[in-house]
Amino acid sequence: MTLELDDQQQAARDWFEALRDRICAEFLSIEREAGSEAEFVFTPWDREDPSGAPGGGGVRGQMNGKVFEKVGVNVSTVGGAFSPEFASQIHGAEADPSFFATGISLVAHMANPHVPAVHMNTRFLTTTKRWFGGGADLNPAIPYAADTEAFHARLRAACAAHDPTFYPRFSKWAEEYFWLAHRNVSRGVGGLFFDHLEGHFDAHFAFTRDVGEAFLDIFPTIVRARMGTEYDDSDIKRLLDFRGRYVEFNLLYDRGTLFGLKTGGNIDAILMSLPPVATWQ
Repeated sequence: MTLELDDQQQAARDWFEALRDRICAEFLSIEREAGSEAEFVFTPWDREDPSGAPGGGGVRGQMNGKVFEKVGVNVSTVGGAFSPEFASQIHGAEADPSFFATGISLVAHMANPHVPAVHMNTRFLTTTKRWFGGGADLNPAIPYAADTEAFHARLRAACAAHDPTFYPRFSKWAEEYFWLAHRNVSRGVGGLFFDHLEGHFDAHFAFTRDVGEAFLDIFPTIVRARMGTEYDDSDIKRLLDFRGRYVEFNLLYDRGTLFGLKTGGNIDAILMSLPPVATWQ
């Protein structure tokens, strides 16, 4: 069902869709370099708002390949009204539950335990307020200090082009957000997490775009450097145990999962973040 978008909403949607296309093309290129014929399967979906008004929808893209054991790249553009109990938890929706949201969400689980899993999400929301949010974080089962430094350095550079306070603030926020409190451990090696960037659409949209560009620059570089590394059964065990922690975070703490479930999103798209195989000892 078609939504009516204003200029800002349309610009954000167009960017997220264009970024999706470029990311998918780059990931396909990596699969080809590994001798894989894997392809993305794109599945459109429509959302029905409980009010009967147009609810929007999105496209779920997923690939199961030789390098990317499971990767999902989703773009959704939805609107409608929050339930009264959920509206009280959303920035700017307390008095008016109407909302619009558009964004890209990506999670990649890798076949080689030496290649880190990764998450990236950026979004634009409209309630009585308008803001950007999102971030990216690296999740290695077998951490490499060089990969962690390269990932953070690229995100640091993206932040520095906009505000010198962004990287210290948003990397700390990521440390706090991507934390499994019940196990007292981090989900990964961090990155950026930001939310409620409002009041300056052009500047915050430019920053959000640069976060996407930084991700597209650094993550494929890390993948190419590690995807040929040899591994054994003990490495696979580390990978599967680590994935168990990843599942726990996404089901217990992840805001995007909650938002999708509370707003009638596509279940397969919401839960595409879960790995294909994981273990709990």
